[in-house]
Amino acid sequence: MSRRSWTDLAAMALILGALVLLFGSLSSHFLSARTFSTIANRIPTLAVVAAGMTLVLMVRGIDLSVGSIMALAGAVCGLLVSAWGWPFAAAAGVAIATGALAGALNGALSVGLNVPSFIVTLGSMEALRGLAYLVTDSQTKYLGPAVEPLSAPLWTAGVSLAFVLALLIVIKGQVMLSHAVPGRHLIAVGSNEEAAHLSGIDPRPLKFWVFTTSGALAGLGAVFYVSRLGAADPNAGSGLELAAIAAAVIGGTSLAGGRGSMVRTLFGVLIIATLEAGLAQVGVSEPLKRVITGAVIILAVIADAWRQRRA
Repeated sequence: MSRRSWTDLAAMALILGALVLLFGSLSSHFLSARTFSTIANRIPTLAVVAAGMTLVLMVRGIDLSVGSIMALAGAVCGLLVSAWGWPFAAAAGVAIATGALAGALNGALSVGLNVPSFIVTLGSMEALRGLAYLVTDSQTKYLGPAVEPLSAPLWTAGVSLAFVLALLIVIKGQVMLSHAVPGRHLIAVGSNEEAAHLSGIDPRPLKFWVFTTSGALAGLGAVFYVSRLGAADPNAGSGLELAAIAAAVIGGTSLAGGRGSMVRTLFGVLIIATLEAGLAQVGVSEPLKRVITGAVIILAVIADAWRQRRA
């Protein structure tokens, strides 16, 4: 990570700390181990989906279907467990594969047919949500306590196994971006696709892999979500794509491509989660919470545009 990256990371840590102090002064219950444990155990789904979104944005794409992919993958997982009696681990593997398949379809249509990813994923967002309703008969599938240990707090640390897995994925993704050849290729393609192609990098398989990975991570997010709720809900993931984009942009990922960081995206996730938890504890109404969260997203986009002009 460059000196500028460390500066951005320090700035985000200060923002997160300021939010914690602000809500701690407004609510006597916010500064507690229970609050921080709750926040940590609610973010794994958004963390892994935002990690996938970071990769997509880095190659100048966008994936509006991640919420619907999560709903479909969760519906498949719920059907296998509740109706077919599959073990949760096996059903989770199929859910992740379902997400990867949906992401691969997005990648094939966008890259293979040279259709803008915005249009492709906008259409698949609707189609996959419809499939989620068909799989579940438009009903929530309750799976019982057998699926809950993945998201239950570990007695030693107060955080769940899902949080640990999400953290490991973020670390692995950051290492890939910073030190591995695919990460360098992602940055090159996102910065200047034509120049990358002339230098011998074929952007098409790389973009296909990015969309497939985003879908697989949305499938993993579905597993975390199903485990936390103990149920598969076809309405799950509504608005998740906006939250994932917001977390990535707050973390400094450029909407123009070529720049992104998994660690800073995780900080973006933590800022969003802390903001939501703090607003809930001080009694802010749901409509006002959405107004405030939307304002934060707009400010993040303005900051990204300012960084682009400054660069």
